[in-house]
Amino acid sequence: MTAIEHDVPSDLLDIADLGADGVRKSLDLASLNPRELGAPLAGRGAALIFEKPSNRTRHSSEMAVVQLGGHPVYTRGEEIGFDTREPVEDIARVMSGYHGLLAARVMQHQTLVRLAGAADVPVVNLLSDHSHPLQALADALTMEQHLGGLRGRGVAYVGDYNNVARSLAEVCVLLGADVRLGAPKGYEPDPVDVERIRGLGEGTVTLHKRPEEAVDGAHAVHTDTWVSMGQERDREERRAAFAGWTVDTELMERAAPDAVFLHCLPAYRGLEVSADVIDGPRSVVIEQAHNRMHAARGALAMLLGVEVP
Repeated sequence: MTAIEHDVPSDLLDIADLGADGVRKSLDLASLNPRELGAPLAGRGAALIFEKPSNRTRHSSEMAVVQLGGHPVYTRGEEIGFDTREPVEDIARVMSGYHGLLAARVMQHQTLVRLAGAADVPVVNLLSDHSHPLQALADALTMEQHLGGLRGRGVAYVGDYNNVARSLAEVCVLLGADVRLGAPKGYEPDPVDVERIRGLGEGTVTLHKRPEEAVDGAHAVHTDTWVSMGQERDREERRAAFAGWTVDTELMERAAPDAVFLHCLPAYRGLEVSADVIDGPRSVVIEQAHNRMHAARGALAMLLGVEVP
């Protein structure tokens, strides 16, 4: 179910589910004091299922639920065993009777699709191999706080076209930004996916084979680790492929004078980003991490029917 069909989507599996209006509403709700949102989860729980461990995702999602009046129940993947102890659909149906929403950080995106198909309450993607929507909302919130509206702004992503990059591109196009995706050969986006994203909103997407091209004049520069969780066996191959793609001071000087640097964390200084950039005056990564909580609160509030005052 998408925002195109209904004002409020029933689930949040991808940023595209929200549409431009849903993204705007989520960000507006995220910017409010929690007291202004009421307590839509009062007396109810929220199942937070983690097949993959996390620092920011666990803390931000638990606190978002608390701020909405609910009780977060953190559950490790092995405690429920998707399709090993019991089918995904049975888990969704049972947990729907306990909780006001289900949220999961999973290995395979299809697990979320199956959860959403069987659950009677909203299902939220805390991260999958395909997308990371709450991270993208936090990214957008952070950029708007520093740059104002994103319409017409240049947003560069330098590195592997992964789940983080896909969701970032989606939210930026929906908000009217000009997205520049830079990746070495073999790690660039699929052309079909690029065309899909271009059709989401008023923003644009361009592809670049060198980091300098992507960053030139950009107002925000993003990157991510070259080796994500589960890719450890390809570590050396990936490091070799990304040689020369480090976001350092020289590369940031190509960006606009007011440009900010963002990274979803964890970061590896000296690899995808230099220490003087991530720890320097242009970096907003700590605010970005804090905004994970605010973005999660806004998105959950929207799914639960809270309106912007």
